[in-house]
Amino acid sequence: MQSKQVPFSKTGYFSSLICDYINQKPELEILYNRFPSLENFKLQIQEKSNSEFTNQTSRDILVDVLKEQYSNIDTSELTSVHIESLKLENTFTITTGHQLNLFTGPLYFLYKIISTINLTTRLKQEYPEYNFVPVYWMATEDHDFEEINYFNFKGKKIHWEKNASGAVGVLDTDGLKEVLDLFALDLGHTKNADYLTALFKKAYVEHKNLTDATRYLANELFKSHGLVIIDAADKALKREFIPFVKDELLNQTSFQEVSKTIENINTIENQPPYGIQVNPREINLFYIKDNLRERIVFEEGVFKVLNTDIVWNENEILAHASEVPERFSPNVVMRPLYQEVILPNLCYIGGGGELAYWFQLKGFFDAVKVSFPILLLRNSVLIQTEKQAEKLKKLNISSTDVFLERDTFINKKVREISNIDIDFSPQKKHLKAQFEDLYQLAEQTDTSFLGAVKAQEVKQIKGLEHLEKRLLKAQKRKLADEVSRMTDIKNELFPNQGLQERNTNFSEFYLEYGDQLIPSLVDNLDPLNTEFTILTL
Repeated sequence: MQSKQVPFSKTGYFSSLICDYINQKPELEILYNRFPSLENFKLQIQEKSNSEFTNQTSRDILVDVLKEQYSNIDTSELTSVHIESLKLENTFTITTGHQLNLFTGPLYFLYKIISTINLTTRLKQEYPEYNFVPVYWMATEDHDFEEINYFNFKGKKIHWEKNASGAVGVLDTDGLKEVLDLFALDLGHTKNADYLTALFKKAYVEHKNLTDATRYLANELFKSHGLVIIDAADKALKREFIPFVKDELLNQTSFQEVSKTIENINTIENQPPYGIQVNPREINLFYIKDNLRERIVFEEGVFKVLNTDIVWNENEILAHASEVPERFSPNVVMRPLYQEVILPNLCYIGGGGELAYWFQLKGFFDAVKVSFPILLLRNSVLIQTEKQAEKLKKLNISSTDVFLERDTFINKKVREISNIDIDFSPQKKHLKAQFEDLYQLAEQTDTSFLGAVKAQEVKQIKGLEHLEKRLLKAQKRKLADEVSRMTDIKNELFPNQGLQERNTNFSEFYLEYGDQLIPSLVDNLDPLNTEFTILTL
């Protein structure tokens, strides 16, 4: 197995905000607590240890909830040890979160969790006097069913048709037997295919709801690495969060503080501007009951649940929050706070989009006096076979070239392999120099001719560009075989002209590599490596 790294900024797939964070641009320091380095984790441990929320009572509640959630699944010895260790004051978590995507969804689900597992291993090596537990936070209260009800397999969308409303975690798994029947036909009947068929069946056909199915699946894939999976939609855990729910209802602290941070982000010098990932509501809570998941709003002096007849006055809603805290669900702005209140957490690992909205939350955490975690960009990976690597080598395609947008990629390679130079940049530069002389002549004689000179310059530049494109097109026809091979390898590695990790399901690679797939990834991914990884398996 071979591994290569490409700077994120060279891939074209990561925002300037993320690239500037990785490069530790000083202007961004106001948006985070500590940069993810081994030495900074010691400071984060000290800060979290002194947090009023990392207390014995909270730890005991967390362990009791986890034991209950694991009561009906095959728990590995390492996972059991990790859960029990959470009672100890020297135990901390490293957390990633993800939606309940059908059959894990795209590959980056694996990379998130592997980054989390590997970071706990590195930290244990560096700080052996502490325990570090990898946690996968299931987004069971999410409601975006259309984002999770499919996965891609060999260019085909495996889709779960269902009428769904409310939180996805409580959705029953009716209809997934039919999905499995179709998926199994595509898989075939090899040893690895049979395992995938059985895994899908045990997860989605033999479990009654999406939460239990996803917990089973993630546990089967990662239990040997001690992963702890948590469903935070639990009354005992929500009870820990009641003070923050009440503050949100009465004071709208998140809206005020995140709005201030957005103003600060907009003043950071950057071209183009960074942009905003999420915009806060005045109240960033949903109300969940049965199949209902709707926003809570304050209008006309009362609290309401949108699209329902549910209404409370102030005293009523505060009492209701104390009685049934499980019905109050934090949205994307409040969820990170909930996580950091109920877990002894040091670091959150996520993708670029996730980190972008976490950057908006530092001021909010400071205002409510909760320790802000270290933020780490998950590993990003392109997996290629040895055969594909050999093709790239023969076609003289570099590690950075392969990330180019397809047309740009092909044009660049055609220019490189052509026996003629189809780059008119020198001619255009020479032409512009000639027109500079004409501009000076017009200035000295009759300035009314400046417009005519400009028009002629534009016409001639466009003429050169048109000729350049025609010659390039002709050369592509002449080199049709090479272009075809380059296009094929590009499409293989970047399905739908996007990152493999955001499209392809792990099952495609499991068919080839079987139970060595995840161990190979674990062995070859460095969570603190701030570059994109290309793996040849």
